[in-house]
Amino acid sequence: MSCLQDKGNDVLARSLKAKLAACEPVVGSWMSLGDTGVAEIMASAGFDFLTIDMEHSAISVTQAQELIRVVSLCDVCPLVRLTTNDSALIKRVLDAGAAGVIVPMVNSEAEARAAVAAVKYPPVGQRSVGLARAQGYGTTFDSYFAAANADTLVIVQIEHADAVANAEAILTVPGVDGFIIGPYDLSASLGIAGQFDHPRLLEAVDRVQRVARSTGVAAGFHLVRPVPAELLATLADGFIFVAYSVDFMLLGETCRRDLAVIREGLQGRPPS
Repeated sequence: MSCLQDKGNDVLARSLKAKLAACEPVVGSWMSLGDTGVAEIMASAGFDFLTIDMEHSAISVTQAQELIRVVSLCDVCPLVRLTTNDSALIKRVLDAGAAGVIVPMVNSEAEARAAVAAVKYPPVGQRSVGLARAQGYGTTFDSYFAAANADTLVIVQIEHADAVANAEAILTVPGVDGFIIGPYDLSASLGIAGQFDHPRLLEAVDRVQRVARSTGVAAGFHLVRPVPAELLATLADGFIFVAYSVDFMLLGETCRRDLAVIREGLQGRPPS
């Protein structure tokens, strides 16, 4: 297999979609640092997917393409969280080789339909047709075009009170493969920013989960804190598409935890 024929847009996306359709839990993580070495380390760890975050980072499309390349060549599904529901940006990251997109702040049926239309080629959608890395720089266009509409993932973010109210309309849009709850934005829209145990947030999450169960759409959650027990509890709650923390938090938490143990061990130790 040549380096142009990585699995980013077909086998990996298809495999992830099949797992979600079978209600098989998948665990990924978030990347914000934009470093290819960090991406390789995380991909080699064995996550099911890695999401390149372009919304809350300084990552450019060029950097995103390099991260997509590293992740997909490690046989991990590369997704991109967009800055906004922008058809031009969706086209660019998919042409760069992303297996799918996570679309932030989808609050209505119309916004969900716009996201799907931007991802899908005609006649299903309105994605512009071109040649770039995803199409093997022209060498694999036919096979890519034939499979892209079926394979490319569309994940919407439910992260506002309006999205909760419109959850059924959003999640029944054809082409939406799943959703992921953004707890910070959702709690902020409810006036309880960062209060993840607040009854209003728990009630909103429960409402979306009930809609997900009735529609069969894959339920996702971004678990920001890197706590394995919380991840297991999230899966037990019925979420099957879980993003586990983010690169900088995984790094920072490990450093702080280990240094605390080291400093505690040094207390009271006589000087050498």
